[in-house]
Amino acid sequence: MEASWLSIIPFLVVIPIAIFTKEVLPGLIAGLLMGCYLLSPTLLGGMQTFLLYVVQALIDENNIKIVVFLYSFAGLVGMIKATGGIKGFVEKAAEKITTKKQALTITYISTIGTFIAPTFRFVTITPIMKALLKKVPMSTKELGFVIESTATPLIVLIPVATAFVGYMVSVIQISVENVGGQFEPYSLFIQSIPFNFFAITIILVGIYLSFFHPSHTDEPTMIDGEDQEDWHDCHPAVSKDLPIKPWNLLVPIVIVIGLTLFLTWWDGALQGYSFFEAFINANVLQAMVVALLITVFLSIAFFLFQKFTLSGLINSFITGGNDLMSVIVLLSVVWGLSSVTDDLGFTGFVTAHTNWIPTMFITPLMFAFGALVSYFIGSAWGTWGILMPLGVSLSLAGDVSLPLIIGAVFASGSFGAFASPLSDDTNTIAKILGLSVMDYARFKLKPALIAAGISVVLYTGMSFLM
Repeated sequence: MEASWLSIIPFLVVIPIAIFTKEVLPGLIAGLLMGCYLLSPTLLGGMQTFLLYVVQALIDENNIKIVVFLYSFAGLVGMIKATGGIKGFVEKAAEKITTKKQALTITYISTIGTFIAPTFRFVTITPIMKALLKKVPMSTKELGFVIESTATPLIVLIPVATAFVGYMVSVIQISVENVGGQFEPYSLFIQSIPFNFFAITIILVGIYLSFFHPSHTDEPTMIDGEDQEDWHDCHPAVSKDLPIKPWNLLVPIVIVIGLTLFLTWWDGALQGYSFFEAFINANVLQAMVVALLITVFLSIAFFLFQKFTLSGLINSFITGGNDLMSVIVLLSVVWGLSSVTDDLGFTGFVTAHTNWIPTMFITPLMFAFGALVSYFIGSAWGTWGILMPLGVSLSLAGDVSLPLIIGAVFASGSFGAFASPLSDDTNTIAKILGLSVMDYARFKLKPALIAAGISVVLYTGMSFLM
């Protein structure tokens, strides 16, 4: 379909509904429905078209691989929790840490083994810090800030073996395909990482607060005696009822990271590329999914050897996988929305009507707008799904560096995940630390806004240079 102003109507529906309901999925579904009825303006035709787009999204080979990856990843984490892997890591680490410097150092070093997902980071690190709160001269809010700055902001910068990678590559892929681009989506993701300026800046702020900034707050830093909640009660993953088996965390993580790197290299090497070129030119999604499936089967064998029951492992795998079903539904609607807006002529419309925007302002405006949206909906993934098609279209229309604007879209979602009182990150860490969600969100908003302001300046500067 040729360029039409009708193509922007689904987005004009998505964003207000998402902000008003504080939920991403209702807005996305409403936007997809609107697009389908614009294409098939009959009562039955619009609904049939809605079903068609969702089904087409789910039967795409790469999309199915991403669904398998996300479900299997969450299932593996579920088994690690149920077999005491997380609790074992927490127990052993808490026994050996006695000072603030040790506690903060382990917070950063532990990212090597716990970067799978933000919640995974929180349930492995926060109980350790909570157990040591008497010895750490920091307010609970500062402690939460430091831990959270090593969660989503750090995970979005890691290109392998995280719950984010498959989704991030997917939204790039569908956005690039909609504009008829021939770019390799994983390569674009790698190139965009240095341009996620918010994530990089907020990590640096967290390091500063950790090691160079004394606590200046009237909030008590110690919790005495009976007032101190047992950290075993702060999350089911560290429950007293679970065994203490740190190797049940470490072994699966080592296997999945090692296999992912090896199979990625192997795929590229079979195509005749040199060592470093192999990683860029390989079918990374295929390598990640195969590595993960092998890890799941090896982990099950490892857990069975320890006398865990097969039925218990299967139940924990399914429970963990089901935790991400909402994300899988979100993805299917995002894929459908991107396709329907493309069929309505969205790319052509953006190309024809945005040439009045000075090139130097496209990327910083994209980041600022995305940060605003992500703050009010509280979802990085939702923000990326909504705005990546717009960002890629603007990049090609305004001759802006594609990795730069992709990095800006990812940075805008990272802002909301970190700063929004609605985000899962904010609510999870506040619950574990026993903080008021709104008080904690207000505490970290100022440094988040400072990091966002620095990011706008950097995006403006890079727009001059690229």
